[in-house]
Parts: sequence; C-alpha cells; structure tokens
Amino acid sequence: MKVKVSILGATGYTGVELVRVLKSHPKVEIISLTSQSYIGKHFYEVYPQFYGLLDSICEDEKIEKIIEESDCIFTALPHGHAMNIAKEIFKKGKILIDLGADFRIKDYRVYEEWYKIEHTARDLLPYAVYGLCEIYRDKIKNSKIIANPGCYPTSIILSLAPLLKENLIEEDIIVDSKSGVSGAGRSPSLNTHFCEVNESVKAYSIPNHRHIPEIEQELSFIAKKEVKISFTPHLIPINRGILSTIYGKLQKIISYEEIFDLYKNFYKNEKFIRIFPKEILPNTKNVIGTNFCDIGFVLDKRTNRIIILSALDNLIKGASGQAIQNMNIIFGFEEDEGLKNISFYP
Repeated sequence: MKVKVSILGATGYTGVELVRVLKSHPKVEIISLTSQSYIGKHFYEVYPQFYGLLDSICEDEKIEKIIEESDCIFTALPHGHAMNIAKEIFKKGKILIDLGADFRIKDYRVYEEWYKIEHTARDLLPYAVYGLCEIYRDKIKNSKIIANPGCYPTSIILSLAPLLKENLIEEDIIVDSKSGVSGAGRSPSLNTHFCEVNESVKAYSIPNHRHIPEIEQELSFIAKKEVKISFTPHLIPINRGILSTIYGKLQKIISYEEIFDLYKNFYKNEKFIRIFPKEILPNTKNVIGTNFCDIGFVLDKRTNRIIILSALDNLIKGASGQAIQNMNIIFGFEEDEGLKNISFYP
C-alpha cells in the first residue's frame, strides 16, 4: 500500500519541489494538488517539465474531500493559512506537515508579535513537533502535526547544536547567512526582479528577521538556557542555496580535533549531515538538488572564536526535502527514501 498524499499550495517553489520528489518516491501516491492561481490547469501547464510524467490538474482547496482521501497532507502556504486547515486535519487523525511558520513557535504571543497576525489554532500548538529530523526524530515518529523548520533555521541550528549541547560556546552568537532568490518565493516582487538582484548582494530584514524567534527558541531548548543571536540574512544572485557563516566565542581552549570528533559523534548516524574536514569548506554548489546539510568549521586561535560554515539547498533540506524526510520517519520508511540525489556539477 502506498501513502496517499496531497499538497496544498503545489505551484509555489516549495510545492513544486514536493511534487518533483514525491513523484519519484516509490511508496507514495499523489492524490491532490491545489493552487489558488492555476485552478483547472494541468500541473504541466504551470511546470512543463512534468509533461508526459504527471497528468494531475490543479484544484481548489476542497478540504473535506482532500482530508478524506489522503493519509498525509503537506501545506506549502503563506503564514496564517494553515491554521484552520490544521484543525480539520487533526480532527480526522490524518498527518499534517506544514512548511509554513504557523506551528514552529511554541508561544502564540511570540508568533503574533513577529508575524503580526492572530494565531487561531493555539490549542494545537502543544501537539505540534518541530520537524528538525536530526534533533527530534523520536517525537516526530508519533506526531500528527509537523512544523517543518525554516531554511535559515535549519542551517543555523544544525551547525550549533553539538557545541551548545556541550556548553562549549557563549550564548551570544553572530550569524551571517546568504540565500538564493528562490527563498523569496515565486510571486512577482520588485525586490526579486532580475535587474534588482543580478550583480548585487544586499542585506535585508535586519535586525528583526522573522526566523529569529524560531532559531532562538530551538537553540535555547538545546542549550537548556537562553541563547540570543545577531542575524543578518543576505540575498545573492543565485537561484537556490544557503551558506551560513556563524561566529561563536569558545568557553575554553579546545583543539580542532576535539571539536571535529564532537561533531562526527553527534551526527554519526545521520544520512544527511556531512561534517567536512578542515581541507574542505562547505559551499552551495555541493548541495544543490540534495537533502544534505554540509558543515565545516575553522578555529580562530587569536580571538578564541569558532567560525562554522553550513551549506544547504533552501528548497530541499531547507523545505521540501526535510518535509519528505519527516514523512518517511512517520510512516516507517527508510529516511532517505526518495532523497538519494547527489548534487549536479558544474
């Protein structure tokens, strides 16, 4: 028996990545694809690369029918849109994997402060599990609501978790991240117009990017004390990929080899975390189209700082690939089922 899945918001960038990967997943059947902009059109009319491979038609959100027919529902919708849908899915005991922000932050008041809308599904927050697979796998297995992490948070939390768990760095951390333009979504915008982005690098949403409370929440859980970050995201003229450079002050003098062993042991059973030796530093080219998060680091002995670098594909490990990894965990599949790609080069 195949798992029957539906994707709400299938024609955005994260939606189409879900379709692309799930179409080749041997244990999945795609039941329904919804879209607000392309109702009644074949999916291949929106994305011609699916011509001859997928005959699905983009539908309106007929929620009751979708819930009834599906085992697992992915919501790839803007923040605020998954809450009421989640209530109906939860009532029916089906699996919801939400790629938006609505269930990532545990305190609804913090969510409302940062996202400027009312949280209308507060009663479901205790049931939602933050879907960072390498950290919360055991909780994910039995959850009905998965809050799929943001792309920047994934790159940052995975990079810092081993050090914070062992109390090896101070809690005041500086993060510089650079993302491809697909992270802004598919809707037309002056900020992501070709002429505005090409041959330019620009910082944005500083010092109050909406991913900050999500990042600080999870880092504080891991460290078991309050952790603060200074976070500066940048938009760079590439389609996809994130490179995060993270600066932390070490609590004590420690060797490169000790930290390398710490990371290798922390992630020793993880299929999608690659810890690079000092001869190789992560870059986006090596992760594009894959579910890998590559991590490397350098020690600055002069300042007693560690500089951590992580690279991932913002649409795969930073969104749709991680969502499918969550689905694989819940349904007892091999965690890398459908996600075994190697990046293409050049």
